[in-house]
Amino acid sequence: MALRFLDINGFTGIGVVSPQAGVELGQPEVLAEAKRGNIDPNVVGTKTREAIAALLNGTRRSEDPQGEAYALLLAENCRYRNRAMPFMFEREGDYTELLIPANVLADDSVLNRAVKVLTTEVCRDVEVIGWLYQFYISERKDEVFAGFKKNKKAGADEIPAATQLFTPHWIVRYLVENSLGRLWMLNRPSSQLVDQMEYYIAPVDEERDYLKINGPEELKVVDPACGSGHMLTYAFDLLYAIYEEEGYAPAEIPRLILTNNLHGVEIDPRAGALAAFALTMKARAKQRTFFNKQVEPKVCVLEPITFTPDEIDVLLTRGGDKHAESAFWYQFKHADVFGSLIGPDASLMARLKQHIAQHDNGGDILLANLLDRAERVLLQAEYLSQRYSVVVANPPYMGSGNMGSILSGFAKSQYPESKSDLMTMFIDRAAALVRSGGVFAMITLSAWMFNQDTAAFRKALLGRASISSLLHLGRGIFGVDYGTVAFSATLGHDERSVGIYRKLYNVFSAVRTPDEIRDLFLDHAHASYVVEQRALESLPGGVLAYWVDWEVAEAFRRCGPIGKRYPSGNGITTSDNSRFLRYWWEVSVASVRSNPAGDPASGHWIPINKGGPYRKWSGNREYVLDWRDDGKKLFDLRPIATMRNVDKFFRASISWSDVSIGSVVGRVYGAEYAFDASANSVFPEDERDSYAILSLLNSRAVAEISLLLNPGTHFKIGNFEALPAMLRSDADLFDDVAQLVRISDADLRTYELDRTFMRDQVARLRGSISESIACVQGGWAQEIERASELEQKNNEAIAKRESLPPRMSLAPEAEDVTLRNNPDFEFRKFDRSLRVKLDVRAKVDDLISYAVGCMFGRFSLDTPGLVLANEGSTVQDYLAKVPSPTFAPDMDNVIPIVDGDWFEDDIVARFRQFLRAAFGEQHFEENLRFVTESLGVKDVRDYFAKSFYKDHVQRYKRRPIYWLFSSPKGSFNALIYMHRYTGSSQLRV
Repeated sequence: MALRFLDINGFTGIGVVSPQAGVELGQPEVLAEAKRGNIDPNVVGTKTREAIAALLNGTRRSEDPQGEAYALLLAENCRYRNRAMPFMFEREGDYTELLIPANVLADDSVLNRAVKVLTTEVCRDVEVIGWLYQFYISERKDEVFAGFKKNKKAGADEIPAATQLFTPHWIVRYLVENSLGRLWMLNRPSSQLVDQMEYYIAPVDEERDYLKINGPEELKVVDPACGSGHMLTYAFDLLYAIYEEEGYAPAEIPRLILTNNLHGVEIDPRAGALAAFALTMKARAKQRTFFNKQVEPKVCVLEPITFTPDEIDVLLTRGGDKHAESAFWYQFKHADVFGSLIGPDASLMARLKQHIAQHDNGGDILLANLLDRAERVLLQAEYLSQRYSVVVANPPYMGSGNMGSILSGFAKSQYPESKSDLMTMFIDRAAALVRSGGVFAMITLSAWMFNQDTAAFRKALLGRASISSLLHLGRGIFGVDYGTVAFSATLGHDERSVGIYRKLYNVFSAVRTPDEIRDLFLDHAHASYVVEQRALESLPGGVLAYWVDWEVAEAFRRCGPIGKRYPSGNGITTSDNSRFLRYWWEVSVASVRSNPAGDPASGHWIPINKGGPYRKWSGNREYVLDWRDDGKKLFDLRPIATMRNVDKFFRASISWSDVSIGSVVGRVYGAEYAFDASANSVFPEDERDSYAILSLLNSRAVAEISLLLNPGTHFKIGNFEALPAMLRSDADLFDDVAQLVRISDADLRTYELDRTFMRDQVARLRGSISESIACVQGGWAQEIERASELEQKNNEAIAKRESLPPRMSLAPEAEDVTLRNNPDFEFRKFDRSLRVKLDVRAKVDDLISYAVGCMFGRFSLDTPGLVLANEGSTVQDYLAKVPSPTFAPDMDNVIPIVDGDWFEDDIVARFRQFLRAAFGEQHFEENLRFVTESLGVKDVRDYFAKSFYKDHVQRYKRRPIYWLFSSPKGSFNALIYMHRYTGSSQLRV
């Protein structure tokens, strides 16, 4: 790869792996010339030239003379380039020359594939090296992440592949221009460098506390996780422009940059070699004779280095601190794991250097080896103990859960505030590597800006550095990532400092390409915020909610956190939901204990709150938990099962879902509920307090503030506890919230899957179905309008009380009145013009499902709620509750579904009977036609034969209550109701 790059850019003089100019594929030019007798004596030694000539003229026998000759030429060229690039090419005698493949000239060889892939156009930019390395490690990366899924931890062999991501070039430019470029512009305000920095963000106010630089040589830059050198190569370009502007001789600038300015640290030897190669290519492109200068880039690949106790005794100084010195020599034992996170004690460097320099090995091989290792430790420590003007990096990413024991222990002891992820530890480390007033710039995942477990780290960071600019990038910079952020910060705290923050997404969850994100950056009118850092410091946990209003920041300060007033928590984790959880319709209704104070023998299933989808005020109450013997089996499963806050079971609560797509919303739950880990809950003692909290959670204010505290997909207990206690206490509070809960509950009672379902809302009206649906929709339109008015009133009450921005007092959007009977909410993903039509279809689907329930006796036209819903229920049980039914249930619990009129009691015949019974004979034909048209079928039999059961399975969330039996060829199908199932049911089918 390196030789192909050299060939394309004319740095080899003759194509070592490439064919002659103008030829896309063919023999390498160096071999073609050798056949003509032209072999460069400066590159190939005399004996090797003779061997090559003998192979090519046939005087030396070989099964593959050309391949063997080329292998010799290739090895000699590598040795020759070792003088200028020892980090990339081996010296004579290295074992790697034995790895040259036997079929090196074959059409499908690595050499020919490299020629095809590395085209002339591709090789014009040294950035290709990083992309190729990313591709090179991709397979290993997949292996490592597959291991993570099996709970394997990352060690030295896994960390490079698991943590390296190639940075898009425009992000590199932003980072370098707003660190190195920024520092230079502060020191040289009249510099023309600004004209070539497209991604530079100029300071808003005059900067005072910055590192003073006298000349370009003082601009020491380090990338502590340099990978293949992408950051460093662009820093080279910027530094070249700086030196040029300062009047330095062009022939000297490349050497000065590599000698004085650029430093890289890496744990992967292959990546480190590529970084050094990339920098060398940059220098050679600017200076033709650069290879002759034999200047090696300052890229340090950290090696693990160990010593025995006896060797340590030799390395200790007389009268020194033995503990500190021993720790110094041992610190690189796991260098391939810790990398740049190692922080050597700079105060020991001079003393230990002098001590090692005084040693004379006296020809002792063992002592010479010891001193070599000691000098390597000192060199590595030199890179990591000095302070730099600029630190720039795309650090490694790895959460603490994937760290091996060695790295995890190191993180806890050395980086207690930032230990949650390698990236936060590297931010911490970057601040330690930079000089006071210097700049560090990084791209990371964005979680650290908001997560609870990084609150202490965040506060410490804001206390020691001032953020000058930050790009909140959303998702897509690294493909399907979790959201990224790029920022630049100056070391040194200034409460007057002002930062420029850019929100480069419209919807956080949307994955876009890096170019699409860049286009938003270049649109200077898009979402730019000028923020005083002290405003961020006033927010709980120092969350970097840069879009915060001053009025909101004041509310945090004035009201105090709600967590100090009310206890909150989340519930149990069964670790085996398939065993302990059911939908309530899967079990006999008699086995569900609704009164926690009742006799446990009355039922071992209890309702459980599991969070659930976006819905306000009430709802999401579909699950039951196996709680026989008061949960003994779950308690016995500990620690596999986690039994949190069981003492808060069966207490009235206000709850919100842990996963909150959009904004957090609250629901009220009665005292009959348990709750699990996804149902975050708060437990006020007073009902008025409960309603105040519920009104707050469902306000526009909290819809915005929740995204300040955590803009991701979760809203944790700690996020709730940090909310400002902006609680209503006006006289209308209780009545307003009670009405909203009543409307929500009424909406739920029309939903067959809710435990409070009474009867189908269309079937309760006789006459025309179309008119009944219109009547139902009209009634709900009034309820929806009333709910919207009450929610607006709630928003206004909170916003006025706390002097919040006017937008927080507005009415909810139509889509945000979270009722199933609100077409704008239920069908919000569809075009507005289709929503009412879809609502009609949904109500017809509900009616059909209810009709089938009546056929089996689950429901009845004559009484509300469930009729038969217990295991082994019979028609006699039904008649005991409904002695004279308007529409009688099927006697044998078998309802055929066929494509013709073969049975008098098949599902179509029964449905026709249902329509007559529910709506009257005189409207039968009209109603049947309306149902058929609403379903979009020619005949209602088509729907029942082809679609009904699929709809039923989907409606009941893949836990159907009606079971389908089919003949082998599918010509005969029949439904039975599971709660009426007996041993003879299959025989009847």
